[in-house]
Amino acid sequence: MVSLPIDVSPLIISIATTCAATVATFFLGLFAAWWMVGEQVQVGKPVWGLWGWGLRTLGLKGWIDGILTLPLVLPPTVVGFILLLIFGRRSLLGQALEKVGITIVFSWPATVIAATVVAFPLMYRTALGAFEQVNPTLLQAARTLGASEWRVFRRVLFPLAAPGVVAGTVLAFARALGEFGATLMLAGNIPGRTQTMPIAIFSAVEDGDMRLAVVWVVLIVAISLGMIRLLNRQGSALRKRVQGETALSVQLDADTLPMVPREAQVRDGESSLSSALEIDLEKRLERFTLRVRLCAGRGAVGILGASGAGKSMTLRLIAGVAEPDAGRIALNGRVLFDSTSGKNVRCASRRIGIVFQDYALFPHMTVAENVGFGLSELTELERRQVVARHLQRMHITELAERTPGEISGGQRQRVAIARCMAMEPDALLLDEPFAALDPHLRRQTEEQLRDTLAVYQGAVLFVTHDMEEAFRFCSELVVLDAGQVIASGPRQELFERPRTVAAARLTGCKNIVAARRIGVDRIAVDAWECELRTASPVPDGLTHVGVRSHQIAIVTDVASENTFPGWLAGSSEAPHEMTLYLRLHAPAQGSEPAHMQVDLPKDLGRKLLDSPQPWLVRLAPSRLLLLEG
Repeated sequence: MVSLPIDVSPLIISIATTCAATVATFFLGLFAAWWMVGEQVQVGKPVWGLWGWGLRTLGLKGWIDGILTLPLVLPPTVVGFILLLIFGRRSLLGQALEKVGITIVFSWPATVIAATVVAFPLMYRTALGAFEQVNPTLLQAARTLGASEWRVFRRVLFPLAAPGVVAGTVLAFARALGEFGATLMLAGNIPGRTQTMPIAIFSAVEDGDMRLAVVWVVLIVAISLGMIRLLNRQGSALRKRVQGETALSVQLDADTLPMVPREAQVRDGESSLSSALEIDLEKRLERFTLRVRLCAGRGAVGILGASGAGKSMTLRLIAGVAEPDAGRIALNGRVLFDSTSGKNVRCASRRIGIVFQDYALFPHMTVAENVGFGLSELTELERRQVVARHLQRMHITELAERTPGEISGGQRQRVAIARCMAMEPDALLLDEPFAALDPHLRRQTEEQLRDTLAVYQGAVLFVTHDMEEAFRFCSELVVLDAGQVIASGPRQELFERPRTVAAARLTGCKNIVAARRIGVDRIAVDAWECELRTASPVPDGLTHVGVRSHQIAIVTDVASENTFPGWLAGSSEAPHEMTLYLRLHAPAQGSEPAHMQVDLPKDLGRKLLDSPQPWLVRLAPSRLLLLEG
């Protein structure tokens, strides 16, 4: 029995076509996905020029995405017919190519074009989905550390999206290998030139040679499974290769390393020994318009406000990861944003460090690599020295080779601070840096941060909703409510004399009720069924009165002004403090609520509980907060 030789040209053409199409699809799909996701995460000057302007202004993003995905849902023959209209000899492009001696239709390049176009949507959509799954805060953090868009892509976005990219490459390869309809329309069925294995299968079945068709089918299945297995095994290795930089070694003792001159760490030759941050900005948000005006010099300015008041957005606008609608931002006399002149310095060039609420550490990098990320302009030796010094300052040298997933929340917070401080920022923004920590870790990291800020010469903005935390770190406070600055000034003054109900609540006042003016220095408080004398003239706009829970006195002198009998309506204990809920004038009946809350040291509270009631409750005139609605 003599076996007929098999023409292997379909195998060679298919492998060559598939490899070429996969390579083309890989780069085109990545670029298109990066292009599309870039419009979502980049602010300021559009990375993509007119493309970014078109997407933003004309709303073309959905249309462009639809066009790029269209070959995935169209029948391959329709895709082939469209390609024939584009590259055919009667088309403008086909005629232009023929004039320079290039013919696309019925040639091997036509098979590559057809396979690329049909496989492209799989690579594009998979890569786009993988890019969109990457936490955008990580990209914003990389930009604030001075990284260019290419470095953000190479060091952060691509490594984190690598598994999805590998999956897209596998799908694109398999689709290119199996392409039939579009190839037949554009390249035809020319043995030895454009006949790929899928077309050879079709020809064999059409000629009744089922045995040859089976051979080609087995070959396609074997090649596809083999490539899928190979690419899957290479997925983890790809993630390591694309990191692109050698891990920093910090085995040297930071005390023995020569100090890097500060001039080598400051870009553009500008000094950052002192800092003045001037902010006057406006941003339309979904629920309100954010309007903030403040000035910060050396030392920490606290931005206090409830959740959703616009605190974090204010920091993002200053850092440049979001763009104001109007206003001006200047640092050390250098204008970073000015809506009047159209100037908007990209966040990578602002030299503003920001510690995000979730820390935004790069999960695929070690602690040392995270800290050294913003030092790309230094030599390797200088970078190692700076990293070692800041790891030692934050007491995390032993964590240098670990990843963020292998350390605790308090350690991650210290890494985030070290990463910011290593780049010597002209201003430092802290977005609720202790929010994710338990009380024990919070106290520890507070002490370390306080030591760090004590030697820092730049402006510091400290966002928090905790009044005690703001008091410990900040000399000046700005209170935000629904996007508006409702109070600002020295912390002690703001605490003692808030002017509005919102400011009083945000500074910790727990007893606030409606009140009305009945005299120059007298107010009526219907909720407490009493009249009170005030230490200062009552403002015409008075709507409420407040008194802080730890400034209510229990006295023995019945003749004292603003003194009323009070009965206990409930109590609760903390480790060192006791809270009493009191009702004035008469004991609470049934479910009647308490009038006010009083906070006392625990020993004094227990002693008071053993004394007979009613107690005498004094609301000192000098302690009353006269508030406007």
